[in-house]
Amino acid sequence: MNKLNRMKEANLIQKSKILFLVMFVSISFIGCSDDDDDAYEYGNWVESSTFDGNSRANSISFTIGTKGYLVTGYDGDDYLTDTWEYNSDEDYWTRKADFPGVGRSGAVGFTINGKGYLGTGYDGDDELKDFWEYNPTTDTWSQKADFGGTARYGAIGFSIAGNGYIGTGYDGSEQKDFWKYNVATDTWEQSVGFGGEKRQGASVFVIDEIAYIGLGIHNGAYEEDFYSFDGTNWTRLTDLDDDDDDDDDYEILLSSGASFSLNGKGYITTGIAGAITTETWGYDPATDTWEELPAFEGSARQNANTFTFDAKAYVLMGRSGSYYFDDVWEFRPEELENEDD
Repeated sequence: MNKLNRMKEANLIQKSKILFLVMFVSISFIGCSDDDDDAYEYGNWVESSTFDGNSRANSISFTIGTKGYLVTGYDGDDYLTDTWEYNSDEDYWTRKADFPGVGRSGAVGFTINGKGYLGTGYDGDDELKDFWEYNPTTDTWSQKADFGGTARYGAIGFSIAGNGYIGTGYDGSEQKDFWKYNVATDTWEQSVGFGGEKRQGASVFVIDEIAYIGLGIHNGAYEEDFYSFDGTNWTRLTDLDDDDDDDDDYEILLSSGASFSLNGKGYITTGIAGAITTETWGYDPATDTWEELPAFEGSARQNANTFTFDAKAYVLMGRSGSYYFDDVWEFRPEELENEDD
């Protein structure tokens, strides 16, 4: 009887060892699978057709339908006036009617009702405040009422609810005012005041008719405040230097970056963060949180441009020191990172 009990006990011990081994292998396998998953990140950069014109930085860009437009800029020698159209469906460039104003860099651009708008900037001698409209149907430019604020460059521009806005920038010192453009009356009026610090080289993207504004530099320091604007009210959001002692800490401090929105989220990439960078960040307005994404795969740069379409976004041009770029990169946020494509 004792012998039988000892046999049963031995069998139980053996089964326990087998069960423990199975559990250990399973847990180890799951752990390895998690590590493998962590090795892959969503957010893929794919190089597109090289720009046909001169390499440049500090251009303006806007999108109309499936076409992107790149205008003006500086190539290291000249302030430019050429206008280029990018066909996002077929991935090619076409030169259009030259911009008739003075060549410039550091202007702003946006789209309202199927037309493009360009204003402010710097021509090598003076800050500018003239304002222009581009009609893609007739391929023509027409001058509109001058910008309502002071002449400046390094400002930001955007459109929400059928109105245009220009604000911040540098006119001899950094500014924080915003001005609203009424297309129907071709007039400017000063908008409700910006609650943040003065700055130049800020970033802006628009999601569901709300503008999100932050970054830039003031008195030699990077600004960390971040705001939304619905055309009436400003709302301060989580700072871009979030150090709340939790797992979501991050620091996004840069100027002259490239910003855009796509599929309900905002993105910021490249720019100056002490030195030029390739870092890329995504913003979710539903949770007011940022996530670091795979770095921009082109060379580090500042003063690049962006195009955003219904399901595509591009980062293009820019400069690194005295070197100017002409490459074009599509960003695919729902695709796994692949550095070999």
